[in-house]
Amino acid sequence: MLKFLSRVKIEFNALDPRTASCMEFLAQCNSRKAKESNPACEVEVKRGKEERAPQITVTFVNGVEEVFDATSTPAQSIRNMILEKGQHLETEQMFREAGESWPVFIPHDELSQTAPPTKPNYYELFHTLLIVVAANAEQLYHGVLKH
Repeated sequence: MLKFLSRVKIEFNALDPRTASCMEFLAQCNSRKAKESNPACEVEVKRGKEERAPQITVTFVNGVEEVFDATSTPAQSIRNMILEKGQHLETEQMFREAGESWPVFIPHDELSQTAPPTKPNYYELFHTLLIVVAANAEQLYHGVLKH
């Protein structure tokens, strides 16, 4: 998760009972796997005494900042949103490295085209196989009777 982020800022009042999401997200950020994915990511924790809703601010590696209300957003949802946006960043980077323009625009007429099926039609394959086997059996039968 941290591999897509350059900075994480977690702000909450330690006496506020609504800090569960902040604490869980902080634990995820402090995990060995997360830290190994991006050791350069800054994780800042601000414990205040103000009567303020807990919030989590993340800065993506491309500089885009997003603020989450930690009272109404579970840590797992925040993590999933980060991973989803991170996958978009990786895709964008792959296109740019390949010399392709980003974002990719697909012409409207291509959107309505049907794609060939990716799974074989087993009914058609079986039917064709039966016809071939029957034809070979008939030839074999007639060949045996002629001799």
